[in-house]
Amino acid sequence: MLRDFKKFLLKGDIVALATAVIIGGAFSKIIGSLVADVFMPIIGLLMGGKNVNDLFITLDGSHYETLAAAQEAGAAVMSYGNFIQAIIDFILIGLVVYLILKAYDKTKKKEEAVPVAPPKEEILLTEIRDLLKK
Repeated sequence: MLRDFKKFLLKGDIVALATAVIIGGAFSKIIGSLVADVFMPIIGLLMGGKNVNDLFITLDGSHYETLAAAQEAGAAVMSYGNFIQAIIDFILIGLVVYLILKAYDKTKKKEEAVPVAPPKEEILLTEIRDLLKK
């Protein structure tokens, strides 16, 4: 059983998948930082200097200056700013993966269609058909 498990783990597909998961995790951190540290401050600036992560709605109808103040007061809040950031993360990760796959496709050698000669039987049958038509 241990030998079979070792074979399973060392299959090329499993090793490639594990490598992809590790690289994907690191890549996700890079994109998360790009969104949080570059894009969200720009979006916040466009929204009048607000921190997008602090966008919230209180469900009890009370007004609080900040998300932290609402949470400290124990108010029920819907923090939609974090949701907006997660959507932007998702879109950017999808875009970068799409661009990487497009670049990968361009690097693959385009296989030229090699004309395949028909089998001898088919050639013979075609000749017989042509002779019968005459």
